[in-house]
Amino acid sequence: MGKILGLDLGTKTIGVAVSDGMRYSATPLETIKRTKFTQDAERIIQLVAENNVVALILGLPLNMDGTEGPRVQSTRAFARNLSQKLDLPIAFWDERLSTAAVTRMMIDADLRRDRRAEVVDKLAASYILQGALDRLRR
Repeated sequence: MGKILGLDLGTKTIGVAVSDGMRYSATPLETIKRTKFTQDAERIIQLVAENNVVALILGLPLNMDGTEGPRVQSTRAFARNLSQKLDLPIAFWDERLSTAAVTRMMIDADLRRDRRAEVVDKLAASYILQGALDRLRR
């Protein structure tokens, strides 16, 4: 048991979510504006410490046909670099359609476009993490 941090790596932002200690539910935490890897990693390490996180789940942006493209290579490189700074298990979770699903939910909830833009990344991270948590419980 223990909390898991979920990350949705985008080119401009990183959506962050955290699970509860029993790993039943994922909660959106924040959106990190990407700058340099070192600064991004420092914030993630800080969040790991603040939330007593024991593992990480990274959204893996596979192509719709399941193949791996440049974004997957970038995500795997980010994970490799992060693992050199953080001694925690890192796993990947298929994130296909996560942003689309979250956006649809926000539109259905009648959220304004500017408000959706503010929260979509951390909600996508929560969606990714929740999928992984549900799978872990099976």
